Amino acid sequence: MGDYYEPWTYEYEHLLTAPAGEHTPVARPTSLLTGKDTKITWSANWDDSLAGGNELAAADPILAKVSGAVKLEYEKAFMFFLPRICEHCLNPSCAASCPSGAIYKRAEDGIVLVDQDRCRGWRMCVTGCPYKKIYFNHRTGKAEKCTFCFPRVEIGLPTVCSETCVGRLRYIGLLLYDADAVAQAAATRSETDLYAAQRSVFLDPHDPRVVAAARRTGIPEDWIEGAQRSPVWDLIMRYEVALPLHPEYRTMPMVWYIPPLSPVVDALRDTGHDGEDMGNLFGAVDALRIPVEYLAELFSAGDPAPVTAVLQRLAAMRAYQRRVNLGEERDESIAEAVGMTGQQMDAMYRLLAIAKYDERYVIPAAHAEIAHGLEELATECSLDYEGGPGMGGSGPFGEVSGRPVPLAVENFQVLAERQRSDNLPDPTTRGRVNLLNWDGRGRPEGLFPERKDKS
Repeated sequence: MGDYYEPWTYEYEHLLTAPAGEHTPVARPTSLLTGKDTKITWSANWDDSLAGGNELAAADPILAKVSGAVKLEYEKAFMFFLPRICEHCLNPSCAASCPSGAIYKRAEDGIVLVDQDRCRGWRMCVTGCPYKKIYFNHRTGKAEKCTFCFPRVEIGLPTVCSETCVGRLRYIGLLLYDADAVAQAAATRSETDLYAAQRSVFLDPHDPRVVAAARRTGIPEDWIEGAQRSPVWDLIMRYEVALPLHPEYRTMPMVWYIPPLSPVVDALRDTGHDGEDMGNLFGAVDALRIPVEYLAELFSAGDPAPVTAVLQRLAAMRAYQRRVNLGEERDESIAEAVGMTGQQMDAMYRLLAIAKYDERYVIPAAHAEIAHGLEELATECSLDYEGGPGMGGSGPFGEVSGRPVPLAVENFQVLAERQRSDNLPDPTTRGRVNLLNWDGRGRPEGLFPERKDKS
């Protein structure tokens, strides 16, 4: 309990029933274990949105490794957000540590899920996940985790966290990989070689031999096409600017990150230098406010070379596009300095800066031939239980937290067209039916388009 928090709720009822008084009533935190008042303390995962904090900085293992390069004085402090979700690993340690076999990786799309019927609440998966992305629900006695919004993904919609990201920073795409090579790659002896080892597992979807092998194994054509258009493939393999989070854990994570290029341009300009000049930018990479050594401990098992290469490519893209935006002649030497071409610079800039909806999310829908299996798996959603989110009443995170959150399948066409054009689609379509609430009987109004010819 000390490591993973004592579950609590708030006395919301007290806000409604407290008698009139001089002071406004408050909803005090109450333990869900004892029912008594409790004090909320720091716990696992709380640093996700708080960038560490003084309470956690002293225990940061990365700071312990690079303590000479990072100072905690205010004037030398830095902050960047590192949103951590379930990595849906190729070699998931949560599945390996589950004694009841309740955690599994779906063969058709690689999503890692928890079978709520088989889960016995041993909680070994909670300690077994090095990213700490499995939670224990004290109301149901079951383990829960990110489901990658699989009901949405199955119909071609992105995850909610991706679609609602106001910064448009998240990308979803297909990756073809050699499943037989995963174990060998994860067993790579040197930790600093694990980044390259995982990249070697990914297959080039443009290779005719890979395409032929995919067809032989029954992968649909639109999935192959989706892999060829995948923005994730481009960021990892074509432009080489995305890195895995803690590859030394050997779980082969499938959520990759582009390291932050800290505000070096402003710092250079303040010192009287041209912050957009390629020479100045390249030289400043080694003097970033966020030390390269710190980023290397996050994304490349301590090897600064891959991180430096990524930051130099991002800096080169900035310098190259500055000339384009100012109407100056393109300087191909900037692209060549980081092993790229000007055409690749333009394509990478478009993907990172101005890509529209269907370029950031390339998600082929599930096929009818596997719909039956997916329908059965849908009943195993880790949040599908009485009182859970979408079921109403009390939820796992306190009283009245479980509100209906239906999947808007009936809005699919509207959502799919969102951000694909300069004009938003009209969301006021009438006569729709929620397919999730349809029992399959009869012909409810709105199931089919109205006939223009009433005769």
